[in-house]
Amino acid sequence: MFDYTTAGLIVCGLLFLVLIGVHVAVSLGIASVVGIYLVTGKLRIVEATLASTSAEALRDFTFAVIPLFMLMGEFMGRSGAITDIYVAINKGLRRIPARLAIATVLGNTVFSFVTGVSIASAAAFSRIAYPEMKAHNYHRGFSLGAIAGSSCLGMLIPPSVLMIVWGILTEQSIGRLFLAGVLPGILLATFFIVYIVLTAVFKPEMVGEGKAHAEPNPEMDTTRKELPARQFATSLIGVIGIISAVLGGIWWGVFTPTEGAGAGAALALVLALTKGMNWNSFVQAIYQVGKTAAPIMILLLAAALYSRTLAMTGITTAIRTFFEESGLDPYMVLTIIVIVWFVLGMIIDSISIMLLTVPIVEPVAMAFGFDQLSFAILGIIAIEAGLLTPPFGLLVYTVKAAIQDRDIGVQAIFKSSIPYWGIMLLMVLLLAAFPQIANTLPNALM
Repeated sequence: MFDYTTAGLIVCGLLFLVLIGVHVAVSLGIASVVGIYLVTGKLRIVEATLASTSAEALRDFTFAVIPLFMLMGEFMGRSGAITDIYVAINKGLRRIPARLAIATVLGNTVFSFVTGVSIASAAAFSRIAYPEMKAHNYHRGFSLGAIAGSSCLGMLIPPSVLMIVWGILTEQSIGRLFLAGVLPGILLATFFIVYIVLTAVFKPEMVGEGKAHAEPNPEMDTTRKELPARQFATSLIGVIGIISAVLGGIWWGVFTPTEGAGAGAALALVLALTKGMNWNSFVQAIYQVGKTAAPIMILLLAAALYSRTLAMTGITTAIRTFFEESGLDPYMVLTIIVIVWFVLGMIIDSISIMLLTVPIVEPVAMAFGFDQLSFAILGIIAIEAGLLTPPFGLLVYTVKAAIQDRDIGVQAIFKSSIPYWGIMLLMVLLLAAFPQIANTLPNALM
């Protein structure tokens, strides 16, 4: 019989630990150990569960996908290829209103293929795009809102780290998840660009038009910089070639996601060496990936233990039964889940939110008839939207920290990010109403 007292202690204890600042992995581990002990009353079973979960995690090759894709992104980022492509996009859009903001969205879309991490995209483009928009007299809040908003594409365009984590937690095909994110990602980027163009048309002062302003600083204006054709060709062919080889190989079954990530890391290393990466940069890339990936691996191990605890205690089944018997319709349940994600997004990072909630809410969503793939993409978008939600949206603080500009405060960045937050919420509603947006490519190609 289900013990509500035990369930309450596990869930409330976990949330309490997270809210007082205990690391999420430690919180998950403590809650899991306490939960298993309360259910079984035997330390021997707790030890056996810890040992078996750790052993299975270490043997699972899927866990290697994350550091390998991160290594691929790190090598490509250090090669300078993404900056070259951004400069070329910028030049190609010279006659289009708000070209710098549009180039930022398109550049973030390309950069998303490289990193799959929104915070990395936000930090990188704050340094790449903001100085130039500032030099062209763009409204600073509008510029940083475009950077923060478009960086969310990093979680949707494959190879997304969040998709990999979601796939591991729900035992879904990572290749199908990658495919499911392509059309929503392109659609979201299109909506962002439409908003930027409309803003440029109706409020030209936001993009430095319609008023006198100083000539841009030549040092900060990429339209005045000559990009050698050979350099651009190497960058473009290298990035497109790596993306096509890795994602195409996964989608058509040539290799598994883990093998594809390894091949991508090797190809990215070749590109970086071709573009002049030295030994010191190589060592720094390895170190940076290790420093970033190790905590994620520990989090995933703790999440695996947490999932077992939920199964042993029956919490997931009890929550699903509660919602089924509540009389709520599916969209009311979805609204509750999304609100929880928004609130958590103000406090903790995306991966931690997934580890805390997905093992519980995914079975609930399936019980109410939501499509599994579209719910995954919907959930990833909603979780990332939480990172733009005031007052503690992590993406906004990442952008603020990266620019080191005292003349613009986080309040202005939050205000300018609201339209992108609204567009992401619209995308959540579209995926809930039309799951075929996410299902079309996976069903056609896999």
